[in-house]
Amino acid sequence: MSKRFGDKFAVADVSLEISTGGFIGIIGRSGAGKSTLLRMINRLAEPSAGRILADGNDVTRLSGRRLYRWRADCAMIFQQFNLVGRLDVLTNVLLGRLQRTPNWRSMLKLWTHEEKAIALSALDQFDIAQIAAQRADSLSGGQQQRVAIARALVQEPRIILADEPIASLDPRNTKTVMDALLRINKHYGITVLCNLHSLDVARCYCDRLVGMAGGRVVFDGSPECLTDHVARDLYGLEADEVMDAELPADVPAGLAVPA
Repeated sequence: MSKRFGDKFAVADVSLEISTGGFIGIIGRSGAGKSTLLRMINRLAEPSAGRILADGNDVTRLSGRRLYRWRADCAMIFQQFNLVGRLDVLTNVLLGRLQRTPNWRSMLKLWTHEEKAIALSALDQFDIAQIAAQRADSLSGGQQQRVAIARALVQEPRIILADEPIASLDPRNTKTVMDALLRINKHYGITVLCNLHSLDVARCYCDRLVGMAGGRVVFDGSPECLTDHVARDLYGLEADEVMDAELPADVPAGLAVPA
């Protein structure tokens, strides 16, 4: 699978097979093609060449209602949270139900008691149910990202695509957010693909690492196989920065897409 912008390839001939239930870290320098790869999986970016297969179906050929359903199955979590600041936390989480709710009801914000209960339960799992009535723009960065993760969870996805979810967070909030993603992965069996800049965080949380450089996959294996020597080849001058990042405390040990 490839993505080309003019004469430049953002992603070049990437071929991956993703098993259901994995926690995969996509690592590499800025501009390596990590974000473009995730956006192609749920068709926010259209591949220039190649195919994405799921359940034997060609995702790159989906349109209309079938594409809508695929995007419901692939929840995105962004670096900048993408919350509606003027709305309260509970409503922001309920927006994750839009693709599972009739259009007329979602436009009128006629959420059912069951949907509200699902949203509150998701917030409670991440210890933020008590802020359900607060405006989203009044929250800290760590709180906003947990709200974004709760919104993704109520979407009932098969896959979560997290694009640099901890890039703007301090070590304490980094641990909180990564713990939340790991909980979703282990408790619900939801596959997580997570772009990460910090190599140490990736090694601690992910069970598989995919290293990208210049739009190509240059490493694919377990965290234990990613030696410091390989990491320095992957990151070049940035190696010391990503390998010396402050780790959160008490972390766990540690392209066909899943059905």
